[in-house]
Amino acid sequence: MESASMEPADALAELSRIRLDEVALDDVLARVAELANRAVPGSAHVSVSLVQAGANRAIAYTSDLARSLDEWQYAHDDGPCLDASMSAVSICLPDLADEPRWPGWAARARAAGVQSSLSIGLPIQEAVTGALNIHGGAPRAFDKSSIELAEEFAAYAAVALANAHLYESTATLARQMQEAMRSRAVIEQAKGIIMGQRRCSAEEAFTLLAKLSQDSNRKLREVAEALVSRAAAR
Repeated sequence: MESASMEPADALAELSRIRLDEVALDDVLARVAELANRAVPGSAHVSVSLVQAGANRAIAYTSDLARSLDEWQYAHDDGPCLDASMSAVSICLPDLADEPRWPGWAARARAAGVQSSLSIGLPIQEAVTGALNIHGGAPRAFDKSSIELAEEFAAYAAVALANAHLYESTATLARQMQEAMRSRAVIEQAKGIIMGQRRCSAEEAFTLLAKLSQDSNRKLREVAEALVSRAAAR
C-alpha cells in the first residue's frame, strides 16, 4: 500500500477551515480531491464527479488520468463512478484484474496503471448526485481505514455540494420572484391606463388585456409593456 504524504487529521482540519460561503464549489471540490489524494493511504489519483440534469462531468481531479477514467464512463454510460453516484454508496474494487462488473472500464484503468479503485457516492441532493473516486496503483490498495477516511472526505464534499445547490436554488427563486413582481407592476399600470380610457373596472380592464394577449399570441406582460410604452410616448 502506498503511504500517505499528509496526516489524515491535518487534512481534515484544513478542510474544516474552508469557508463554504466564501469559496466557489469547484475550488472546494478541487481542494477535497487534492487533500484526499495526499491523506488517504493507497491513493494515486482522485476525482470528484457530478451528475446534474443528466449531464456528467469530472469537476475536480488531481491528474489527467483521473479525469480520463471518469470521462470514459460518461462516454460508455458504464462504470463504478456512475453506479456510486446514483446509489450514494461506497464501491470498492480491490483488484481490477478480477472485476466482472465493469470489465471495459477495468481494462482501460489497468492499461493506464490503475490496479484498484474506490468510489464513494455523495448523498443525493435532489437533482444533483456525485462521487469521490480514488484510484490506487497497486491491487488491494485500500483497507478498511482507508475507506472510512475516504468517506469522511466524501461527506465534506457532499456538504459543499448541498450548500452550493441550496444557494443556486435560492438565487433562482429570488430571480423568479423579482421577475414576477416586475410583471405584476407593469400589468397593473396597463390596467390603470385601460380603466382611465374606457371608464371600466379593474376586472374588465384585465379581461381586455388578456384578450389582447390571446389575440396577438403574445405574453400578457409584453402586451402590458407595449400599452404602457405607447401611453408614455403620448
